[in-house]
Amino acid sequence: MPPRTVVIGVDSSTQSTKAAVIDAVTGELLAVGRAPHRVDGDAGARESDPEVWWRALCEAVATGVKESGVPASAVSGIAVAGQQHGLVVLDRSGRPLRPALLWNDTRSAPQAAALTAALGGPDAWTARTGSVPVASLTASKWQWLRENDPANAAAAEAVRLPHDFLTERLAGTAATDPGDASGTGWYSTATGTYDPELLELLGLDAALLPEVAPTGAARVGSLTPAAAEALGLPGGIAVAAGTGDNMSAAVGLGLGGAGLLDHPVLSLGTSGTVFAASRTRPTSTALSGFAAADGTYLPLACTLNCTLAVDKVAALLGLNREDAAPGGAAVLLPYLDGERTPDLPAASGLLTGLRHDTTPQQLLGAAYEGAAVTVLRAMDELLRACGLDPDAPEVAARPLRLIGGGARGRAWVETVRRLSGRPLIVPGSGELVAVGAAALAASAAGGGDPVALAASWNERTAETSDRQLPCVERDVETWQRVTSVLEQAAAPLLGG
Repeated sequence: MPPRTVVIGVDSSTQSTKAAVIDAVTGELLAVGRAPHRVDGDAGARESDPEVWWRALCEAVATGVKESGVPASAVSGIAVAGQQHGLVVLDRSGRPLRPALLWNDTRSAPQAAALTAALGGPDAWTARTGSVPVASLTASKWQWLRENDPANAAAAEAVRLPHDFLTERLAGTAATDPGDASGTGWYSTATGTYDPELLELLGLDAALLPEVAPTGAARVGSLTPAAAEALGLPGGIAVAAGTGDNMSAAVGLGLGGAGLLDHPVLSLGTSGTVFAASRTRPTSTALSGFAAADGTYLPLACTLNCTLAVDKVAALLGLNREDAAPGGAAVLLPYLDGERTPDLPAASGLLTGLRHDTTPQQLLGAAYEGAAVTVLRAMDELLRACGLDPDAPEVAARPLRLIGGGARGRAWVETVRRLSGRPLIVPGSGELVAVGAAALAASAAGGGDPVALAASWNERTAETSDRQLPCVERDVETWQRVTSVLEQAAAPLLGG
């Protein structure tokens, strides 16, 4: 039997790093190493030290390889998928000048609004970038930095996304990919390049930015001796360009290329995200019109408040996250960090409909319902923008793929199932971002289409590991009650 060849897919998320060690031929998940991150800030601020990400990556990789039982010499490639939109500014030696501004830092909301107006409004932005600036986008954060921390903005010798920073540490090469670059606000999905007019608007020198590789699977270099020593891996193995976390999850699911919109994907993590693969460039102002890691497109909508917000409500109530019951008359919009969809960066949590007989379990259930309705409404916008009627029977009957940490929780799954009225597919792999990154690494090391490779891996396990849940009758009453409160609360903030 020939020696096993493995690849490593790294998921560097908001809260932690996970490194999946995967058999490059069969897709067998051999081990997952984990290490935590630290997020600081309040009053809208969310920051992390990028050096913590690097130390966590080193720890997670070392743990994963050790637990896999394969020798480090079997590793042939590595790729990083990272949290999108974060702003990392570096000095000449590649060291962070300050903590990174994370995607869920909402302080840049005024800058987002000003940038939108400066270019001529939402339509002008979507025509170029596919997305309208919100507080999450890197361009808004760069503008915030220029106005609020001008010394570090002026001192920046390099501007990176989180996954770019880590890839550069691995390969010594400044590189990104179209998928993650499309979430910056200065990359044009129309031209496939950085947009000179937008860079001028932002006062950002293109020389500070990494080169954009053709796809996330492109080999952008080899593991440097210093990185090899830090990770305990062989020097010279392939380093792929990598991508953003949502783009990597799409690869991990085998979506892209000829992928269709039959199965929209809902990711329940710190944020709630819904996306679908498309070969048509999206230009709806209701969506983020991202590029995908494989050269196609990934129309996406994202909410800020999902599992972390609901867990906070559970902690306030002294309950386990699974101790939830349907909310009854109570409605709780857990917008604890503002909100991105709808665009309400200054919003806070809202509770209404309390009765004498309301229980703590119902309040927790109401938090689940508020978060779920918000992200499912975003999914409806996604489908409409792709030319589909979400209420049409043939569309509503299509299964919804449920991924992310929340997909492993009974309360999340049953809440989404009840409020969507759709059949659900819960993929057996809980590490789709890392699996997608591993497919990118395998492609960089040995060639081939990473989406097709991931799809072949999935075919080996889907029948036995995927959970397929039939639809239940939709809870229209709760949907309408939560929607009514959401629209009433949002109207003054949205100018309605």
